[in-house]
Amino acid sequence: MAVRIGQAQIYLVVAVAALGAAHIEGGVAHAGEPDAVVLPAPQRDGERSVEAALARRRSIRDYTDAPLSLAAVSQLVWAAQGVTDADGRRTAPSAGGLYPLDLYLVAGEVTGLRPGVYRYEPRRHRLVLHAAGELRGPLAEAALEQEWVAEAPAILVLCAVYQRTARKYGRRAPRYVHMEVGHAAQNVYLQAVSLGLGTSMVGAFRDEPLARLLSLPGEVVPLGVMPVGKPR
Repeated sequence: MAVRIGQAQIYLVVAVAALGAAHIEGGVAHAGEPDAVVLPAPQRDGERSVEAALARRRSIRDYTDAPLSLAAVSQLVWAAQGVTDADGRRTAPSAGGLYPLDLYLVAGEVTGLRPGVYRYEPRRHRLVLHAAGELRGPLAEAALEQEWVAEAPAILVLCAVYQRTARKYGRRAPRYVHMEVGHAAQNVYLQAVSLGLGTSMVGAFRDEPLARLLSLPGEVVPLGVMPVGKPR
């Protein structure tokens, strides 16, 4: 910013470091990208076996008031769509490796995140603020007034861009995309069990109101809603 006084100019350079709450539990907001929160590195070895998680998997719709940690959010989004090798392969299989799924997090009570809608970037393992504000209540309304949805501290929304798969597979693309969202959802179920959390896949919602609420781009279609919290 330049301020002219007589023939002289005084230049003021203001640097704003918007780090805020992203520092909590290892989150980092980059200078120049105040709305990008780098998540803690996901753990690849847990205390509970896959077999034990499968045996305990249930659809949970009743949660305590406990917030989610940023570390737990990191594990959940990684389980759904995290990158697992240098070639960009992910935790969930994808037809042709085309990865049509986009993952959004609606945060309400997450330590280190202000309320809002965040888009997960798998390659950088970070969340980018997409829309600010407390939206769990309106989301529950879009989910056919299922009030329990709003009681979860965070809600994952699994979305898809069908064109990514259709470019190669044409009319079979919806089938492959729907298989993939099922793979990702089961990953979230099992990761939730491993973390001592609960979730449930919700398919009953009004598509267009939900897309508007989350400010989704036109080509992004919501396919599933997964509230996550500590079971009561």
